[in-house]
Amino acid sequence: MELCNITGLKGKITVPGDKSISHRCVMFGSIANGTTEIHNFLEGADCLSTIRCFRTLGIEIEETDDTVVVHGKGIHGLSAPTNILDVGNSGTTTRLISGILSGQPFESKLSGDESLNSRPMKRIIEPLTEMGANISSILRNGCAPLYICPGSLHGIHYNSPVASAQVKSCILLAGLYADGETSVTEPSLSRDHTELMLREFGANIHSSYALDSTKATVSITPVKELYGQKITVPGDISSAAYFIAAGLIVPDSEILIQNVGINPTRAGILKVCEDMGGDITLLNERTEGGEKLADILVKTSRLHGTTIEGEIIPTLIDEIPVIAVMAAVAEGTTVIKDAAELKVKETDRIETVCDNLKAMGCMVTPTEDGMIITGGKLKGASIHTLLDHRIAMAFSIAALVAEGNTKILDSKCVDISYPAFYDTFEELL
Repeated sequence: MELCNITGLKGKITVPGDKSISHRCVMFGSIANGTTEIHNFLEGADCLSTIRCFRTLGIEIEETDDTVVVHGKGIHGLSAPTNILDVGNSGTTTRLISGILSGQPFESKLSGDESLNSRPMKRIIEPLTEMGANISSILRNGCAPLYICPGSLHGIHYNSPVASAQVKSCILLAGLYADGETSVTEPSLSRDHTELMLREFGANIHSSYALDSTKATVSITPVKELYGQKITVPGDISSAAYFIAAGLIVPDSEILIQNVGINPTRAGILKVCEDMGGDITLLNERTEGGEKLADILVKTSRLHGTTIEGEIIPTLIDEIPVIAVMAAVAEGTTVIKDAAELKVKETDRIETVCDNLKAMGCMVTPTEDGMIITGGKLKGASIHTLLDHRIAMAFSIAALVAEGNTKILDSKCVDISYPAFYDTFEELL
């Protein structure tokens, strides 16, 4: 994909359904009794991996143009897979399904692509093993492929060293099959879609915060059944983030992004944009199915540098590549700290972001847990995405304000989370 600088992005758009919520709808619907009807499901490659895995586990899932229907078989209704479970590039599928599979009376193996099979899985293997699960890394390197055998699960209290929704969710889902209460304490609150949705499905789940507000604990006790739901998935703020950034940095722009999920554990980018001087207004705020939504109005703004660190990081970890792009054209210096988790995403995003910003003429210094960016003018370059969808989309935004042409290599990787990404831009020209 080759792009050049433009002005005047204007119009109303919608973005695809939230990726995290789409995954969970299929998973929870599969282990619930009855039918779960999902509207605005994200038809991205990662979420389709989740559908593929649960079909392999014996669940009937219907897909139409605008609806996914999951015919759940109950908490104990999954069937032994006849093939290896192919998780593709999806870390969410891998980590969450491992919690469910740890409670099953059959063996399963799961594996993904080269990128997925290099990501750390010890972070779920260790707590699941502590619960009594029989789970191992087949290559003994702490990564997928994973092999899961029947085990007898018991409840634990797990102090997670990282604020990770995937780790937390994996443990809570295993807790559905344990002999008592299971709880997870995080150093700060990670995204809470699992807690909100499991509660809607009928799970016995409770959340609490420590008095010092620096730790968050969630607990679950087993129930006999979960119950199918009708769910409309809100627009994904991680997908909206690219158009928020475009609206702020492309001259003479005004964009309304409709029906976006603004769950406080996900919406850190809105606070960062405000801190950078961005003109953003939330309209039509409401709550549906436990999730907060709004329409987001964005106008061209004169941005300035800021410091991004601490508890806000888990609420915007996926948006850091596009935040870095905004910082690269803002006045002054932006410092991003406490984001070492970026190193174990689809790529080492600290390294990948910094390398590509440097190629575009930006003054940027990588650090152990983030980066330091001094804003200025960008120039066109060839962007090496390393097949990372968020790198491809973030630097497509950078291309819109860079001098000359920018070539996004392997841009097709956007299909992982946003197949219609480039089509949406056409609506604003």
